[in-house]
Amino acid sequence: MKAYQKITPQNFKAYGKIIHYPCKMKKGKVRNLWRIVHCEKAKVGWRVAYLVLRDRSIGRLESHPFSDETFEPLKGRALFFASRTKDVKDVQCFLLDRPVVVRKGIWHGLVTFGAETEIKITENAHVACRYWPLPFRASSSFDFRK
Repeated sequence: MKAYQKITPQNFKAYGKIIHYPCKMKKGKVRNLWRIVHCEKAKVGWRVAYLVLRDRSIGRLESHPFSDETFEPLKGRALFFASRTKDVKDVQCFLLDRPVVVRKGIWHGLVTFGAETEIKITENAHVACRYWPLPFRASSSFDFRK
């Protein structure tokens, strides 16, 4: 066995793949980037996605009624908004500083706490999305208790 080596797409290809966002645009762009980076081919499987989060505020939350979902921060800091109901008084905000599994049916949304945040997401291969438009824009400075 040789001494350790740095993983590259080429030298790791026989064993798997690196989870990253291919061809990421230069910083300063304001749009989020999201791409599926791995998908199991089975009839009922799962997929891995890479999110480059650039939103500093959001106007809606989303929910996946049939899929749990992981959010695993890789770079930067993000805020995670979550609610079990469609009542703004129930929305909670968390600093996403560790990987989490979000149960199916939970309303959720993310905003970056800096220029951008990179997050790995794992979910069912086929995901149904529901959207809940908020009556305001949620951001790191919004106080839901009002």
